[in-house]
Amino acid sequence: MCHLLFMRLLPILVVVVAAFIGWLGSQEVPEGTFFATLIPVLGGYLPPPITGPWTTPGTKEVPADLAPVPRRVGEILLKLPGGSQMPANGLGMCCRPTAYDPESVRRTVLWYLLLGGRHIDDADVYWNHGPVGEAIHEGVARGVPRSEIFVTTKLFPRFYGQNATVTAVHRFLKELGLDYLDIVLMHAPAHPLGAYGECVGKSYKECRQETWQALSSLRAQGLIREIGVSNFNVRQMEEIRELQAAPIAANQFQFNPWVPDWLLETYAYCQQHGIVVTAYASLGMFFQKAQTETVATLKDLASTHGKSVSQVLLRWALQKKVSVIPGTGNPKHMKENLEVYGFQFSDAEMASIDALRSDPSGKAFFFTPQDDS
Repeated sequence: MCHLLFMRLLPILVVVVAAFIGWLGSQEVPEGTFFATLIPVLGGYLPPPITGPWTTPGTKEVPADLAPVPRRVGEILLKLPGGSQMPANGLGMCCRPTAYDPESVRRTVLWYLLLGGRHIDDADVYWNHGPVGEAIHEGVARGVPRSEIFVTTKLFPRFYGQNATVTAVHRFLKELGLDYLDIVLMHAPAHPLGAYGECVGKSYKECRQETWQALSSLRAQGLIREIGVSNFNVRQMEEIRELQAAPIAANQFQFNPWVPDWLLETYAYCQQHGIVVTAYASLGMFFQKAQTETVATLKDLASTHGKSVSQVLLRWALQKKVSVIPGTGNPKHMKENLEVYGFQFSDAEMASIDALRSDPSGKAFFFTPQDDS
C-alpha cells in the first residue's frame, strides 16, 4: 500500500524538486537561498525565501528606549596587519532559523550592539546583509560608534575572479549601507560544485590568487580594511602568501577541542605567521550544543568557575588567542556569551580541555572535511 502511494506521488515529487532547483538557479546567490530555506525547515520554521518574513519574529523586540552599555571590561582585541583590531568575541549570523528572517536578524544585531558586542560575522551566502546593515545604522543612531563595530563578511566562490570579486564587494557595501568593510574573507578554497564564471578553465590556485589580487586592490582603495580566508589549509594559505600582496589577516575555520590533526596544523601555521584564527562551531555544529552540555570535564570546569559549559568552551578558545563567533538570536544568550572575560583557566585546566580530542566520541562534534582543491 505504501509502495503504491509512493509510486503515485513520485512524479509530483520530481516536478516539485525540479521546480525548486530551477527557482534556486534564478537567484543571485542560489547557495544562500538554499540554506535560508533548508535551515529554518530543519528547525521547524517556515522558510522566509518561500513564505516571506515571519509574522512573529523569532527574536524579541528591542525596547525603543534601550541605550547601549559600554564594551566589556577586559575585552580582548586582536591586532590585524592593516592596523585594525578585531574584537575576539563576536556574533555569528549563520545557520539558525532566526538568521534568515529579516526582522529577527535586525533585532538580533541591534540587541547585540546595545549589549556591548562589537564584532558581527556575516557572509553573502547567509542571505541577510540588508537587515544586518539596518541594525548597524540603528545601533550607531543610538550611540554605538561605527569605529568600534567590526564587520566581517565573506565572498562565496561563485564570485571569485577579478571582475566578479570587485562587483560583489561593491554590492556588499550597498546592501549593508556601509562606506567600508572591516574584513572580507574568501569563504572557501573552491566552490563545492566546481569552477564558476571567471574561474572556468583556470586552476583552483589561479582562481584563488586572482581573487586575492582583486581583494588586495580593494583594500588599497580603502573599501576594505583587512582581507582574509576561511576554511583554507596550510598549502592554500602558502599559495596566497607567495603573491606577496596584502597579508592574510585572518583564517576562519571550525575550531573546538575535538578538531582533527590537519586543523591543529592550520591553527599552528596561523599562530606562527601572525594570522588571526576565528573559530566557528566553538560550541559544536548546528544541533550539537546539547551534546556538549553532557561532557563531564566541561561540566566540572563550569561548576568550579560558576559559569556555563558554553562559557567554558568560549573561554578556552580565547585563551588560545582564537576569536569566537557564537550565534544566537536570544539576548539572554548573547549576554552570557559576552561575559567570558572575568575568569581564566589554569594551564592544567586548559590541558584537561585539550585532552578531550582523544575521546572517540568527540568525532560527533566535528563535521568539516578538508577541501584540498
